[in-house]
Order: sequence, then structure tokens, then C-alpha cells
Amino acid sequence: MKISIVVQINILSNLKQNIMEFLWFILIGLAAGYLAGLIIKGGGMGLIWNLITGVLGAVIGGRLLSLFNVHFGGLVGQLITAVIGAVVLLWIVTLVQKKK
Repeated sequence: MKISIVVQINILSNLKQNIMEFLWFILIGLAAGYLAGLIIKGGGMGLIWNLITGVLGAVIGGRLLSLFNVHFGGLVGQLITAVIGAVVLLWIVTLVQKKK
């Protein structure tokens, strides 16, 4: 009985932690997309595009910074990484659109 309760508490604790990590991921993605939009385009691009840009920017930023062996820690570091990647993404999109 005691083991069952401990296992259930651990499962609930892990679920709560996963939900919080996902919410922070979404919030950082939104903020990074918005900030990148301000830097490149002079304004935000709407909720969905900010989120997509920020999430893709987080992936791109993480890869780019790891190439230079640069790693930022904490929420602020994650935001900085995502903004750098999102700015690079929007810069590339802008270059491709200008060629058309």
C-alpha cells in the first residue's frame, strides 16, 4: 500500500513538472517570436506566428550556439537562445522573400 501511494505521488509530481515545462516552453516561444519580430520587422506577427517563430528559433538558436560551444542557463538564457535563433530565422526568410 505504501509503495503504491509513493508511486502515484511520483507520477503526479512528474506530470505537474512536465506541464510546467511545456507552459514555459510556450511562453518563451511567444516572447522570443515577439522580440524577434520587433528586431527584424518592427513589430509582432500575431500570436500563432510569434509562437511558431519562437519555437523554431529556440531549435535553431540551440544548434547555432552549440556549434560555438556557447550555452546559456536558466529561463533568461533560454529566452536569449530562442531570440537569437528566431532573429536568424526571420533574417533568412526576409532574404528569401527579397529574391522573389
